[in-house]
Amino acid sequence: MSMFKIGLTIWSLGKTSTLDDLERQLALAKKIGVEGVQLWAVDYGGGVSCLLDPDRCDRKCRKNILEIIGSFGLEISGFCAQLSGPRGFGGLDDPEGLEKRVEKTKKVLELAASMGSPIVTTHPGYIPEDREDKTYKVIRGSISKIASYAEDVNACFAIETGMELPHVLRTFIEDINSDALRVNYDPANLLRYGVEEVVEGVKKLQGLIVHTHAKDHNPKTGRATVGEGLVPWEIYLRELKNQGYRGWLALEDETGIDVVNSLKKGRDFLQSLIPQL
Repeated sequence: MSMFKIGLTIWSLGKTSTLDDLERQLALAKKIGVEGVQLWAVDYGGGVSCLLDPDRCDRKCRKNILEIIGSFGLEISGFCAQLSGPRGFGGLDDPEGLEKRVEKTKKVLELAASMGSPIVTTHPGYIPEDREDKTYKVIRGSISKIASYAEDVNACFAIETGMELPHVLRTFIEDINSDALRVNYDPANLLRYGVEEVVEGVKKLQGLIVHTHAKDHNPKTGRATVGEGLVPWEIYLRELKNQGYRGWLALEDETGIDVVNSLKKGRDFLQSLIPQL
């Protein structure tokens, strides 16, 4: 494997409700010039269905999707199982309806493993630093169940950075103590939540990062185009390299502003930077 592979998050290009949606998105991904895609795998809010939701995507559906992706010469970097609870993003920290969200996440892990790309990422909700906090106990219980199931199906559940400080996330993962629980690192998320030391965050999470999102944070323009914001890309990528990370840089742009061009600019920027590391 080369140092890094450049992919993109499929949801940056819209919702994937049908095979036609998927083919359109894959054609755009190929045009942008990436090597792979991360797929969204749960129904969207507002009653909008997702083609890959495991309650809908049976063995035939999975086979068709793999064939279509292969026909474009692309790979799957992983899947996203982003849910929400009744009171917030993620929902694995909220006891109301929690078991349903835990079971849905397990189903996505099984789907991901069956399709040969066993990394599933999500923002699970807020992880408090205080282990005696009621919310900590709730989210620890739900993610412990998910991580145990991930071990059973040879998959990996990767918590995305953003809502908590990197050292808090590391302590939480070590508390659960499962080889199937890891990190999806997103430097822009940390900046958005006020954590300026994104490179230090990589150091604090050393050995736990299995997937990354590549987007930028520009508070002046609101844009997410890689290379046009506050993320120190050269230092950040060099730190990932020094740690031995050889995985995906999945471009992500959820702004809705000239997204295809933004992703293309980001891809070109990373493509030019990587050989210099």
